Amino acid sequence: MRTGTTFRVTALPTALIDTICSSGRDAAGRPVETVVAGGGEPLRCCLRDAEAGEALLLFGYAPPVAAGPYREIGPIFAHVTGCPGPDQAGGYPAAWRDRPQVLRAYDRRGRIHGGRRHDGTDPESVIAELFADPAVRQLHSRNVVYGCFMFAVDRAE
Repeated sequence: MRTGTTFRVTALPTALIDTICSSGRDAAGRPVETVVAGGGEPLRCCLRDAEAGEALLLFGYAPPVAAGPYREIGPIFAHVTGCPGPDQAGGYPAAWRDRPQVLRAYDRRGRIHGGRRHDGTDPESVIAELFADPAVRQLHSRNVVYGCFMFAVDRAE
């Protein structure tokens, strides 16, 4: 079921990946790893799973929240080069529909302000439900098993 709430999904910016590649360091100052995909690694640059044999970067990333005690660094995968970005600019990633995820809500100070697990069948309703709270500024989709950051969800302007 689709709701009236509008939102924008944000993949990893190309400029960030370029910076990571040129510096060779991640958000924690550790060296970036280049790996060959076994298949199934969630790519934060194009919001789909990797196919076996693709060249990937593995690095620590600090999701976009205000600096403070709730800011964290976690591992993510992205293409080394030539990523065209997500297929559906702004909408919920089609390749990850039906995948259970956790949507973690953050307030303007970057503090966790609730959240909810969903089974992937109707993420738009869960997004609308969380954004119904005016204190919620942004949502982060998280992998259920590993807890890794997948993508950010913002209210559409």
